[in-house]
Amino acid sequence: MRLFPACLQAVPLPAKIYRIVGEAIRAERKKARMSQEKLAEKADLNRNYIGEIERAEKKITLETLDKIAKVFKMHITDLLRDV
Repeated sequence: MRLFPACLQAVPLPAKIYRIVGEAIRAERKKARMSQEKLAEKADLNRNYIGEIERAEKKITLETLDKIAKVFKMHITDLLRDV
């Protein structure tokens, strides 16, 4: 078994980060007066998945975060500002 240096190993993110990101997405969605269904449609995602992301029940990928940011005409870092 080959071991990688600690700096090259995947580091799991604390669950708190997913909660913060989910809250940021929810806040932007509500600010845009958009339903979860409408956001999901515009981002080409499932409505249930949007809800799970907002409640931090699912771990969001950078690809998905980028899709959502584009719907809000934001940069991905705008949704990560409180992390």
